[in-house]
Amino acid sequence: MAVRISNAARSAAADAIVDLIDAGPAAGTLKVYTGSQPAGAGTAPTGTLLGTLTMSDPAFGNAANGVATAAPITGDSSVDATGTAGWARIADSTGTAIIDLSVTVSGGGGDLQLDSVNLVAGGQLNVTSLTVTMPAG
Repeated sequence: MAVRISNAARSAAADAIVDLIDAGPAAGTLKVYTGSQPAGAGTAPTGTLLGTLTMSDPAFGNAANGVATAAPITGDSSVDATGTAGWARIADSTGTAIIDLSVTVSGGGGDLQLDSVNLVAGGQLNVTSLTVTMPAG
């Protein structure tokens, strides 16, 4: 038998996770990397760091139906390296990793959607959508 939770419980879980991003003394960060996600948010990042964006503070609004949507995120106007975005990590302002995310181009269905996943050093990195979703059940 599977665990099944209500939409209210899904939303509370999503809110609890994204609220950790705001736990530090300032806004959290979103870092975009090449390659594949590491085993978990507690492990060292893999791939090349392409860019770092500062989250809003608070980073997310209240979740609805288990989905928390990020507040607007200012783009990175000077990408650090050339490469294809493969995954991203959000940390609080002290650098504590909170969550790793899948990355796709806008409309591609990833947790983090960018206007382009093909980034060029010195170019722009812009977020078009960022959501954290707790599974239905």
